Amino acid sequence: MPNILSHFSVMRDPVDENRARSADGERITPQVSTESEPAEGESQTQPDTLTPSESTPEPPTSAVSTLPAPSTERVAPLPDASTEASQEVVQNLPDTDDSAPPPTPPAKPIPSNPVSPAARRENTLPSSPRIANGHPRPSVESRPSTPTSRRASRPSTDSHKRSLTLSKGNTVSVVLISSALETIAASKEAKRSAPLRDSVQRALDMVRSGQGGDRQREIFEPLRLACETRNEKLMIASLDCISKLISYSFFADTSSTPQAPSSPPPSPGPNSRPAQSNPNGSHSSLPAPSLVDLVVHTITSCHNESTPETVSLQIVKALLALVLSPTVLVHQSSLLKAVRTVYNIFLLSVDPVNQMVAQGGLTQMVNHVFARCKLGASPLSRSESMTALSIRDGDSVKSPKRPSMVMSPRNSIPLPPPTPSVPSISETEEASSTLVQDSSEGPSGTPSVATTDETANGDVEGEPPVPETNGSHHSARRPSESAASDAIHDEEADYRGPHHRQLSTNDLFIKDAFLVFRALCKLTMKPLNSESERDLKSHAMRSKLLSLHLVLMILDSHMPIFVSPSAIIYSSSTNETTPFIQAANQYLCLCLSRNAVSPVPQVFEISVEIFWRVISGLRTKLKKEIEVLLHEIFIPILEMKTSTLKQKAVILSMLQRLSQDPQALVEIYLNYDCDSEAADNIYEHFMNIISKIGTAPISAVPPKGSDPNSPALQPQTKQHHGSGQVPPSFNTASLSVPGTVDVSTIGNSEAQLRRQALECLVAVLKSLVAWGTTSSSPPEHVTDPMTRSQIEESRRDNVTPDVSTDRLSPGGTDPTRGPTPELTDDPSKFESAKQKKTTLLEGIKKFNFKPKRGIDFFIETGFIPNRDPKTIAQFLLETDGLNKAAIGEYLGEGDEENIAIMHAFVDLLDLSNMPFVDALRSFLQAFRLPGEAQKIDRFMLKFAERYIATNTEHPFANADTAYVLAYSTIMLNTDAHSPQVKQRMTKQGFIANNRGINDGQDLPADFLNAIYDDIVNNEIRMKDEMEAAINIATPAPGIAGVLANVGRDFQKEAYVLQSNNMANKTEALFRNLMRSQRRGTKSSEQFFSASHFVHVRPMFEVAWIPFLAGLSGPLQDTDDLEVVELCLQGFKAAIHIACFFDLELERNAFISTLAKFTFLNNLGEMKTKNMEAIKALLDIAVTEGNHLKASWREVLTCVSQLEHMQLISSGVDVPEAGRKGRSRKPPTEELANESRSTHITVAADMVFSLSHYLSGTAIVEFVRALCDVSWEEIQSSGLSQHPRLFSLQKLVEISYYNMNRIRLEWSNMWDILGEHFNQVCCHKNPHVSFFALDALRQLAMRFLEKEELPHFKFQKDFLRPFEYTMIHNSNPDVRDMVLQCLQQMIQARVHNLRSGWRTMFAVFSAASKAATERIASSAFEIVTRLNKDHFPSIVRHGSFADLTVCITDFCKVSKYQKISLLAIAMLRDIIPTMLECPDCGFKQATHSATDDPMIKYWFPVLFGFYDVIMNGEDLEVRRLALDSLFSTLKTYGSTYPVEFWDTVCQELLFPIFAVLKSSQDLSRFSTQEDMSVWLSTTMIQALRNLIDLYTFYFETLERFLDGLLDLLCVCICQENDTLARIGTSCLQQLLESNVKKLSPARWERVATTFVKLFRTTTPHQLFDESLRIEIDGNAQEVQDTAESNDQAMIPAPLSPNSEQPKAGARISLNERRRIFRQIIVKCVLQLLLIETTNDLLRNEEVYNTIPPEHLLRLMGVLDHSYQFARMFNEDKELRTGLWKVGFMKHLPNLLKQESSSASTLVHVLLRMYYDPRPEHQAARPQVADRLMPLGLGVLQDFNKLRLDTQAKNIAAWTPVVAEILQGFVKFDDKAFTRYLPAIYPLATDLLSRDMAPEIREGLREYFLRVGYIQGIVERS
Repeated sequence: MPNILSHFSVMRDPVDENRARSADGERITPQVSTESEPAEGESQTQPDTLTPSESTPEPPTSAVSTLPAPSTERVAPLPDASTEASQEVVQNLPDTDDSAPPPTPPAKPIPSNPVSPAARRENTLPSSPRIANGHPRPSVESRPSTPTSRRASRPSTDSHKRSLTLSKGNTVSVVLISSALETIAASKEAKRSAPLRDSVQRALDMVRSGQGGDRQREIFEPLRLACETRNEKLMIASLDCISKLISYSFFADTSSTPQAPSSPPPSPGPNSRPAQSNPNGSHSSLPAPSLVDLVVHTITSCHNESTPETVSLQIVKALLALVLSPTVLVHQSSLLKAVRTVYNIFLLSVDPVNQMVAQGGLTQMVNHVFARCKLGASPLSRSESMTALSIRDGDSVKSPKRPSMVMSPRNSIPLPPPTPSVPSISETEEASSTLVQDSSEGPSGTPSVATTDETANGDVEGEPPVPETNGSHHSARRPSESAASDAIHDEEADYRGPHHRQLSTNDLFIKDAFLVFRALCKLTMKPLNSESERDLKSHAMRSKLLSLHLVLMILDSHMPIFVSPSAIIYSSSTNETTPFIQAANQYLCLCLSRNAVSPVPQVFEISVEIFWRVISGLRTKLKKEIEVLLHEIFIPILEMKTSTLKQKAVILSMLQRLSQDPQALVEIYLNYDCDSEAADNIYEHFMNIISKIGTAPISAVPPKGSDPNSPALQPQTKQHHGSGQVPPSFNTASLSVPGTVDVSTIGNSEAQLRRQALECLVAVLKSLVAWGTTSSSPPEHVTDPMTRSQIEESRRDNVTPDVSTDRLSPGGTDPTRGPTPELTDDPSKFESAKQKKTTLLEGIKKFNFKPKRGIDFFIETGFIPNRDPKTIAQFLLETDGLNKAAIGEYLGEGDEENIAIMHAFVDLLDLSNMPFVDALRSFLQAFRLPGEAQKIDRFMLKFAERYIATNTEHPFANADTAYVLAYSTIMLNTDAHSPQVKQRMTKQGFIANNRGINDGQDLPADFLNAIYDDIVNNEIRMKDEMEAAINIATPAPGIAGVLANVGRDFQKEAYVLQSNNMANKTEALFRNLMRSQRRGTKSSEQFFSASHFVHVRPMFEVAWIPFLAGLSGPLQDTDDLEVVELCLQGFKAAIHIACFFDLELERNAFISTLAKFTFLNNLGEMKTKNMEAIKALLDIAVTEGNHLKASWREVLTCVSQLEHMQLISSGVDVPEAGRKGRSRKPPTEELANESRSTHITVAADMVFSLSHYLSGTAIVEFVRALCDVSWEEIQSSGLSQHPRLFSLQKLVEISYYNMNRIRLEWSNMWDILGEHFNQVCCHKNPHVSFFALDALRQLAMRFLEKEELPHFKFQKDFLRPFEYTMIHNSNPDVRDMVLQCLQQMIQARVHNLRSGWRTMFAVFSAASKAATERIASSAFEIVTRLNKDHFPSIVRHGSFADLTVCITDFCKVSKYQKISLLAIAMLRDIIPTMLECPDCGFKQATHSATDDPMIKYWFPVLFGFYDVIMNGEDLEVRRLALDSLFSTLKTYGSTYPVEFWDTVCQELLFPIFAVLKSSQDLSRFSTQEDMSVWLSTTMIQALRNLIDLYTFYFETLERFLDGLLDLLCVCICQENDTLARIGTSCLQQLLESNVKKLSPARWERVATTFVKLFRTTTPHQLFDESLRIEIDGNAQEVQDTAESNDQAMIPAPLSPNSEQPKAGARISLNERRRIFRQIIVKCVLQLLLIETTNDLLRNEEVYNTIPPEHLLRLMGVLDHSYQFARMFNEDKELRTGLWKVGFMKHLPNLLKQESSSASTLVHVLLRMYYDPRPEHQAARPQVADRLMPLGLGVLQDFNKLRLDTQAKNIAAWTPVVAEILQGFVKFDDKAFTRYLPAIYPLATDLLSRDMAPEIREGLREYFLRVGYIQGIVERS
């Protein structure tokens, strides 16, 4: 601490002055000269001697010995070599290698040596005595500089009795001792006091004879006695001498006795000589105290209230030398006594210099006590460490600056589980024993300043000093006076026990450190009275501040001791072990809980600093404690209205530091927010509070002048609270700890606090970014350079233990209990823990609102395992957060279940051994008693039962008494304290009320009196309510009130009241915590270290709303650009996290909020901050592009609006649809310029130009958003001449930038882009369409530069918008432009066209349908040219079919016949070109199945013809197409393989007639007339052509005959008889033309066809009776629609005969008409079929070819037809019935059918009968069987016909009868004879009729034959 040293150098020591005058500057010089400086270790063998010289040698000192006594005369400061040296050493203290030699000041030959442990301290502390090879290093005293002192040392020659050799071999200058002794001897006091005189003399003699080296006590005695004389001069001389002797290790005690533990090693330099001293008298069993204790006692006794300042300074100097001495070791109570004395000097001294020196000395002492503790040795290797300590020192002590060196518990060997033996808090409580003597502490616990501080040391009061054993001085009078408290005495008493383990020096060092720390903590806890609070110079206040500073310094500099597993305290009484942290923990926590609520700003600030050290360094150890402090103190202070701005600011600045440490932040979330045992979600709560503070409205008028900015946390040296408040001597700057905040600049205004909160939020977000997103592996080392440096800095400042100590095993609270394997950081586990906690909190909320519902919820979610009353009761009792009133309400319900739970609940309460009222109070703390009498009654009954059961000492006869009294007490409580009650109950009243309740007797009056007093004085209230009830005292109204309240600070009073409660509650919680820790329940103590980046996701999810509120609030309210910048940084960080973890809701919220802040939609209101928001948004777009997803929409809207703003501000008139008449206010000039600034322009451009770096999914989102924005822009422009096309232009640009993406990504992009171009190209504003088409053309040109492999379709997809536009945009100009674009592409890129040909032809096809001839003609011209010039290319790239389709579409153009006819010609001409084209491959011999040229080339052409036939609107074109199709088939059919013919028939020929089968096919005709024309022209011609084709290629097509016959069947079975006739004629033509080619199998098929036809057309329904039932309604009224169908030709296939109506079902009139029509059609068709059969069979060729068996089948159906007609004709009744129901206008008959079928039958059967071919002969019997009955029947029927009425019938039958007769005549004789008996009578009957000539002729021949056969007539 250079500043202290500089003070030291000013003052000079009178003793030194005298010596300097008497001696000629003799000096100690080391033997070794500079030139030959030995290597380390060499010089260690050389004996140490002092140079004989003229002057008195002085002891080598450290910075300590530069503490000179204040001289009476002040001398101007002189250069002080030693100070300079020590300063230099301080600054250059090596902290890399502990064994490196210290830096030496120039011209001082100092041997190179290891640094002593004292030197291993913070840079801020003065350097301690350095030891050279085990000896003190010489250093120069402060005195006038003389030439001698600067001279280089000379070799010593004259070494004689100028020095004493100590027993260890060290030497001490004789002059040093003798000059002091001589001074004493010469004094008056020596002459007066015999003991003094004698001892001085004895010592002088010994010294002069050189014998004093090993007789330290004799030498020391005169010095001790001199100190007791109280003579200032003697005391100064004596103390000075003592401190010099200490520096020479003179008092290293050698009186080692067998009982004492083995001596600790000497100075810890390597290989130093063994020391025989016993460092601690407390180990010695001798009655006399150890020498060290005696020395300490002597020095400390010198100080009392009236000690002169000069003596005080020497005391400090001596004690500092003693404590810092590396060889004279001071432990335990002696150490505490030394520390206490220096402390008291600081408090009592009035000299600022002395205060300063004492403060500095104290700091050094405390630092040294901690610095000398060695860490890292495994606790079990102690025995070895005891012997090897001296050797290992150089490498075992770790610099506290580098915590990473401390071994982590993972590497240490576990000890047996320790049982803490630390004095409990309760012991501490009873006497906050302090370093300062506190004999007169009043009952209130507030020491009066006078007694505490002025009589700070018992010795002051004049009692003789008693030399005692270490630590037991004045024990009779001051039981708990030593800071080490009674606990130390107990421990020390047992130190000697031989059965205990021996403690190593280091164990003692650690224990010392603990004792000092405990003492300081207790000092900090001393309460201040209100006077001290106001007076910073009061002793109590200075004491508190100093002790707090020291605690802070210890935590800051020596954190490794707290966290190291090897820092263990051994109890000397029980030999138990306690980890240092566990022992220190309770004192530290109490220190915080008492001081962190202090209203004194200085105390509060240091407490917060201390707490920050606890969080940053000890959070792994003090998990629960930190939670209590945060939850009970720091969070409430932040939320309290009564706390000051300054307090909030200080806590916020701590949170700022926390928020800059990502690991700490994440761990707070994991350990508190994800832990259901933690009452509060601390991280979430903090975020909410900070957000609230940051957005709170500013209430007061801020002070004038700008607020100083809240400090960015540079570790400043703390200039404390203005020097005016604190006496200059207590300049805490000298105690400043690195990393603390300069509080003078914060919390001065609400605005500043808001700013601080904002900074904090932003820091949290940055930390989350650093932890969660910089790398996806656990971010041990943050990669973002800015954040990393911040974190390193904060680590450096805050001595946050590094990974090795910080990441202790999660159960870090007890590092000694064995190696806990570090729990893996499993994010899912924490997520489920968090989920569980959230559910629990939700349940608590439900319970507090409706208890029953809450309990059900807890059972559902498993928090309460079952409905057992005990389980529920336990849950209610143990769960934090449940509202006590709700619990009371629930337990008080009258249901059985609730009563059972209430009983179980009360049984869980411990009311044992309590007085009645205390038990009642305790009982009523667990829940809030409900108001209803019955409920209270139930509670009191149970309470009484429980109280009696658990207490024996009570005056009650039975439970009834307790019940009544309890009820009565509750009533009294209400009566005494309710504001509504005016007349209060008196004591007599209370006693009267309770008369005779004790089983008829009275309760003792004292007992009742006590209860009454207790209740009246102390209301039974719930603690929670007491806390809530503390409100700010409001001043009374009226003038009296005003006067009474003058000077009162109500806010402070309220704060003090609240804070006391907070402190009490916290301490109570700590007590419970300690108890549970002692019981060893540490389940929830497990601390989890964070290593996984995923935790950031839930952390962000729980706090994103406060983040958003906290950032957007200030951004909205402020115009301060620094604040704006901060907010925007926060936005960027938040968006980065939301994007990184893909949190959609959060991302959208932040981005849309930021987008709103751009004010781009409200330019008139825009300010500079809005420009900043625009920049931020653009930056986000550039950095987060890959994760923005749907939020791109917001970003791109802003970019679009930004361009809009630039246009407006440059004076362009921008159209705005929907804003008629409302002109927008333009932005200011300055902002307009800013919007065109380079930053914005470049950033906006980068959004697009860097789009090719976006990922495949991101670019799709980007494009989608840009398309949406573009559409919005275009829509907003309406039909303006200058529409807004900014985003459309950008779409074109990004398409350029991204065209080189892999095709997969490009396709996904183009799906969206193409769709957008479709939309835009068809926009009603032609300017938009033209622009879009032109852009599309440019893109296409660029795209077509790229090679496309075969079978891909990227070009096709790319060009599709042209097709869409051609189809959907009816504007002829636009369509024309489409064609121009394509024409350009063809001209420029025809060689690159691949799949693009297909889209091109699709566009031309669409153009063919255009309404304007110009478009169709242009398109046709292009197609013609393409066909002519690029046919091979089209074929090669697989677009031949598309070409044919395109041409076909032109053929079908109805309006422009010229184009259609040209197109048909083109389609015909393609065939020869195709056959010649080598690419079509017709010349090759073999083809793969997929590459069949027939299908690839022939089929599209033929299909084109077919398409025109079917769909062409122009009759001429159809005719041409039909001719072309069939002529092509005839011409080239011979080259077709059979399979292709199959395809042609199935796909092209038969489908022409599909219309006949199904009505679906009719839909293509727009009117019935069209259809009729098509059927009667095209289709009939097609059928004829088809028959012709079959005939032409019969051999090839024979296999498809079945299909043709089926087709003809369908054609014949139509209701339209025209179609049917054509069908029959075609059937006839087919058979007649190919009769010779039909095989028997085919004939069989033909016969079957006829059978089928006959069956289908037989009108069986004529016999259906249901048709003849009369139906109501006049038959004539319904007009017969049959006539209307005569004109149009409509295909209507007949329904099959199976369509029988259900029996008994009624048929409607219309239905019957339909059936009648069908019957008539069938009759007609049957007749037609008979005629056709007749025609066919009369054809010679047919008859001769058809096999007889098939002929017979035909005869069968004809016969059936005949029989059917005959049956009908004979049924007169049936026909009449049908006629009656309106079947026909005349009586129906089937005469024609009957006669013509009979005629055909007779003709064919006769012909077969007489056919000589053998197969016919074989069939003759069958023929005869058919023929005979038929002929006879016809003759019979003919004979019955009546001439008058049946002339028509006679005419019909006459030819049949004639043929029958002729046939009979031709029978051979045998047959003629056989049939004669049957025929003859009928023939005879004929004679009686009027006959036609042909019958007459037949009869003649018949009778003639009869004559021949019967021999009547001769054969001529």
